[in-house]
Parts: sequence; structure tokens; C-alpha cells
Amino acid sequence: MALQISKRVCALAKQAQGELWEQFERIDTIAEENTQKVLSAFQKHRVAESYFAGTTGYGYDDLGRDKLDEIYADIFGTEDALVRLQFVNGTHAITCALFGALRPGDVLLSAVGAPYDTLLGAIGVVDKGPGSLKDYGVEYRQVDLVNDAPDLEGLANAVSDPRVRAVLIQRSKGYSTRSSLSVEEIGALCQVVRTHNPSATILVDNCYGEFVETLEPTQVGADLVVGSLIKNPGGGLAPTGGYIAGRHDLVERAAMRLTTPGIGRECGSTLGQNRSLYQGLFLAPHTTAQAIKTAVFAAKMLELLGYKTEPASSAVRHDIIQMIHFGAPEPLQRFVQGIQLGAPVDSYVTPEPWDMPGYDCPVIMAAGAFIQGASIELSCDAPMREPYTAYLQGGLTYESGKAGVMLAVEALLQA
Repeated sequence: MALQISKRVCALAKQAQGELWEQFERIDTIAEENTQKVLSAFQKHRVAESYFAGTTGYGYDDLGRDKLDEIYADIFGTEDALVRLQFVNGTHAITCALFGALRPGDVLLSAVGAPYDTLLGAIGVVDKGPGSLKDYGVEYRQVDLVNDAPDLEGLANAVSDPRVRAVLIQRSKGYSTRSSLSVEEIGALCQVVRTHNPSATILVDNCYGEFVETLEPTQVGADLVVGSLIKNPGGGLAPTGGYIAGRHDLVERAAMRLTTPGIGRECGSTLGQNRSLYQGLFLAPHTTAQAIKTAVFAAKMLELLGYKTEPASSAVRHDIIQMIHFGAPEPLQRFVQGIQLGAPVDSYVTPEPWDMPGYDCPVIMAAGAFIQGASIELSCDAPMREPYTAYLQGGLTYESGKAGVMLAVEALLQA
């Protein structure tokens, strides 16, 4: 049975794809360079079949797990890395990194406005339960954006306070309307921090941004990068987990927070999942490119229909997220439901807005994925609040991502 896509939508898709060849060529060039980087790291560390054997229980002497740490450190250009299934999501990994870097009385400064919704509870900006940084005596401040762009002068002033011991930079836009940050822009922010507070730890929330460019934030001045394995670096195969890469002392502190002092990184069984983590990382540059192509195609399709997108289909990408501004709840909801129709899993389910844990308003989410919540697989979510913007990301293959976008446009036009 063929997908139910009208001739009108097929013609629109053909037009959109025909106008994107320069973008696709640029994306493929980046994927090729990043693939060579990953392959070089695998060869340098002599990856062998024996690395794929998992451990149980405490997980002592897991050679595959420990070697994967070294490979991540190589790829991200850092002293050390911690790659663990025990991180339940990106927010958990970021929280461990922050607790490792900060002590009571310190100040955490967010360099680009408020961070992603789920991190606000961990910081203590909103009360989501006990155990936040605020509960442990860490003060929070932020440098607000100016015209939706980083305020370098404001950052210079704010970071000059010697009590500021950590600076958080969120690479992706999250649920804000600003543009995602390029690695070059992150480097400029790092330079401001280094000039005015050399001892402050710079931590980058790297979620959605890995392998989108040929450099990572730790190669332009960041002390730590943190992310989720069910986004870009897991390549669609990692079943769960997160990573932290950066300075050795900061990675060690984060490991003690993940487990407990005295144990740190020495424990943590891999339960037979090492092969998926290795293979997912090997595929990650290509899979990320597929997701970016899907995002660019979606932007072009919606632009042809008159909708505003951010970034535009012609823009150079810095993460895999595509914003589509609908301006009203009804078309937003129809589009998200259409994305669900294009899923390989649970395509028959109709998404509805609900009070999702960690968010301050109802959220609608299309996520028919092989790995629950995997943002590298085609998904679309949106907070049901003005300006009623959908956030599309993922696509394990461009072909399947394209089909999902076409079905979403079909749902939008039929209504």
C-alpha cells in the first residue's frame, strides 16, 4: 500500500528538492570530513570485536566502555570523556557536569538567556523538587539576549564577578526563537569569558549540534561539551545514555556525581550495548547529515506554502532543529499529527497536547521512533503557546524524513 500523498504535494516536494542541491552538497561535504575523523579515531584506538562484549553487575574492567571514552575524547579534541548508558538523558548529563564544576556559594551564569525548560528545575529557577543547584547554595544568573542574539558586552560585565565559577552556553535554540549558535559564535563567547574570568569553567550544552560542523565547541575554547546519545552522536542506534567530554579534572568530578565519590567511572555495566554505541558513533556523521537534509527539505516545503521558517532553507546549519512558525494552534497541531503519520512506529497514534514533565505548558509531540524519545529519528514537538512554533528534528534517512514531511504537509493542506 502506497503512502497517501497527493499529486500537489508530490509536485511541491519535487520543486523543493530541486532547489536544494547546493545545500545538500555542502551537507555531504561536512559529513564526509566528519566520517573520516571518526574512522581515524577508531583506527587509532584499534577497535576490535572484543570491545563489543558487555559487562553486568558493577561493570569493572569493561575495556569497550573505557576505550569508547578515549575515542570520544579524540573526536572532540579533549583530554578526557565519559560515555555512559547510566545518563538517562542530556539534562542528566549536563546536571552532573554542573554539580561537578560548582560548589556552594558559587555562581552559575547562563551566557545566552534562559536554558532549555527541563534544565530550569535542575538549576532551581523553577521548583521541580528537591536537590537542585539552588538547594545546594549555587546562585544562578543569566545574560539575556539582545535582539535574539548573544550580548557580548553584557557577558563581559556579568562574568567579571569572581564568584562566577561556571558559564553555561546552550548551543541549540531549545524552545526559544533565537538562532542556534555556530561553533564560531561559541568561540567568541569563550574568548569573552577567558578575558574577563580565566578561571571560570565553560560548559556547552551540545545537544543537537554534534557533527553538524567540522569543529566542536571544545576545539574553540570550551572546557566541557555535554550531550545525549539518543541525539546525533548515537547515530540512531544507541538505546540510551549521554556523554561528557573535556578537561580531565572536570570529567572526573562529573563521574563522581554520576555514581558516587570513590567509585566514579570505574563502575557502570554496559549490558551488551557496546556494539550499538560504537556502531552508532561510526554512523553518526552520516545520520546527522540525513537529519539536516530532512530539516532543510521541510523548511523549503513550508516556505513554498508561505510559512516563516528559522533557519531558512538556504541558511548554513548549526544544529538539526528546524523551527516552523504557524502563528495559531490549529495548523501547528495538524502538522505535528501529520509527522506522526510518517513514523515507522506508532503511525496510527494521534498526538495530543499534554502536560509533559519538565515543561511549563502543554506540549504536543510526534515521536514514532525505534528508540523512545530519540531526537535523531524524525520527530516534531511544540509547546502550545504563542507564537505556536513547531520544532522539527531528526530523520534516520533522508528518504524516510522526506516522506514524513510530505505526509505532514498533506495533513496541513487537507484541513
